[in-house]
Amino acid sequence: MSSVEEDLQAVADQALSAFARIVADRPPRPEVRDVGTVTQVGRGVALVDGLPSVRSEELVHFGGDVLGLAFNLDPEKVGVVLLDESEDLEAGGDVRRTGRVLDVPVGEDLLGRVVDPVGRPLDGHGPLRASERLPVERDAPPIVHRAPVTVPLQTGLKVVDALIPIGRGQRELILGDRQIGKSAIAIDTIVNQRRGDVACVYCSIGQQAAAVSKVIAGFRAHGALENCAVVVAGDDDAPGLRFVAPYAAMSIGEYFRDQGHDALVVFDDLTRHARAYRELSLLLRRPPGREAYPGDIFYIHARLLERATHLRDEHGGGSLTALPIIETQAQNLSAYIPTNLISITDGQIYLSPGLFRKGLMPAVDVGKSVSRVGGKTQLPAYRNVAGDLRLSYSQFEELEAFSRFGTRLDEQTRKSLERGRRVRQVLKQPERSPVPVLEQIAVLVAVNEGLLDTVAVSDVAQAETKIRKAVADKLAELGEKISNRQDLSDEDRKRLISVAGEAIGEPGDGGNDADA
Repeated sequence: MSSVEEDLQAVADQALSAFARIVADRPPRPEVRDVGTVTQVGRGVALVDGLPSVRSEELVHFGGDVLGLAFNLDPEKVGVVLLDESEDLEAGGDVRRTGRVLDVPVGEDLLGRVVDPVGRPLDGHGPLRASERLPVERDAPPIVHRAPVTVPLQTGLKVVDALIPIGRGQRELILGDRQIGKSAIAIDTIVNQRRGDVACVYCSIGQQAAAVSKVIAGFRAHGALENCAVVVAGDDDAPGLRFVAPYAAMSIGEYFRDQGHDALVVFDDLTRHARAYRELSLLLRRPPGREAYPGDIFYIHARLLERATHLRDEHGGGSLTALPIIETQAQNLSAYIPTNLISITDGQIYLSPGLFRKGLMPAVDVGKSVSRVGGKTQLPAYRNVAGDLRLSYSQFEELEAFSRFGTRLDEQTRKSLERGRRVRQVLKQPERSPVPVLEQIAVLVAVNEGLLDTVAVSDVAQAETKIRKAVADKLAELGEKISNRQDLSDEDRKRLISVAGEAIGEPGDGGNDADA
C-alpha cells in the first residue's frame, strides 16, 4: 500500500472515531407516548383530555395502581371507566395508554382460587401462576363451529333433572323474587360437579362480602372449591369491576371449553350487572332509555351469553354452559331486564314465592319453567320414568287449587290428588344435598308405580331415604348403565320396584300403616 493510501485510511479512521464520539455523547432520543390529562373525576368514571389515538375498550393507566377502560371516545374528550377506587385521583393527573385490551389469567391454576375480574388474588394464597391470559371481551364462536347440545348437565336436583333438564352448552336462566333460593340452585349444581369432569366458574356480582364468604365456605366444606374458580366483584368495588366481572368469568370458562373440556359458568346475578352498567352510562352522559337503561343493555347481555355453546369435534368438542341469575320484582316476568334475558337464553327456571312460603324447596314453579334444549339431552332412563310427570304434576297443582273450594271429588280424582302430594314431597330437597342419578330414578319409579301411595305424606321423606340407600347398596351396576345413556329395560324396572318395595316394607318403617 502506498503512503498516499495509508494517509487516506488514517484520515478515514479518525473521522469514524470522531463520529462515534459525537453519537455517544448525544442525549437519548425521547420516547413518544400518548399522555392525556384528567379533567374530571366522578364515582367510578373519569373524563380525560388528550389521548387522540386511544382505542375503544383499551386499558389505560393512571398514577399508582389505578387502571381504567376507555369507554366513550368523543371528539373533545375520552370517557374512562375506572377499575379501581378513585379517591386518590385528581384533575390534572396524567393518563397513559397501555396499548392492550383488558385481559384475565386463565388455566388450571385458577381452580380453587378467588380472584377479582382483573385477575388479582383475593384469597391470600399468594400470586397466581397462570401463564396464559385471554381478553375479557371475545367474539362468540361462529354458528358453523357449534354442535347440537346432546349431553346432560346433572344438577343433582330431582325437580330440575327430571322435569327441566339442562344440557352441556345450554344457557338456562334462573329467575325469581329476592331470597327464595335462586343462587342455591346454581350453587348446588356446582357442588354436584365436585367429582365430575365439568370445570366450574362462579361469578359474584355486587354481593356483600359476608354472602360471598358463605358461598365460598360452602364450596370448601363440600369439596367443590378444588374444581371451581371464583370471580368476585363486591358491592363496595368500583362499578367498572362489576361491569367487566361476567366477561372475565366467561373468558376463564372459555379456556376449558377451547381445550376440549366441559365448563359451567354461574352469573350471580345479572340484575346487579345491568344496574352497574346503567350507573356507568348515566355518569358518562349516555342517553337513557326504558327504565333509564341505555339502549344497548340487551346487547351487553347477548354478547356475553352467546359465548356459551357446544363446539363441534373438529373445533375441540368442548362445551360451556351458562346459568345466569336474574331478580324479579313482585313476580313481574314482563319487566325490562327479565324479558331481555328470557329472549336470549334457551329456557328458564322460575322460582315461585308462593311455593317458598309453603316450604316447598327448591321452590321451582314447574308450570312456568321450561328447557328448550335439555329435553333432547336427558338420559333415556329419565324419559322412561318421568316422561309424563311434568304434565301430570302441573295438572295436579291446578286440581289441588280447584279442590279447595270444597267440591265433592270422585275416587279417581282423590287418588290423583294423593299421588300428586307424594310426588311433591319427593321433589322437595334440602340445599347442598345433590342426589345421584340412580337414586333419583329409583325414587321416581317408586312414586310413579304407587309404592308410596300408602305412605303418609309426612313419612315420604323417610321412605325416600330408605329407597335411596337400598338401591345404592344393591343396584350400583344399574347406575353405570343409566349414566351410559342406556334405557331402562322391563327387567331393570322390575328390579327397581322390587328393591324399593322391600326398603319401604322393612321392619320399623311404619309407612304402610300410616293410612291403615
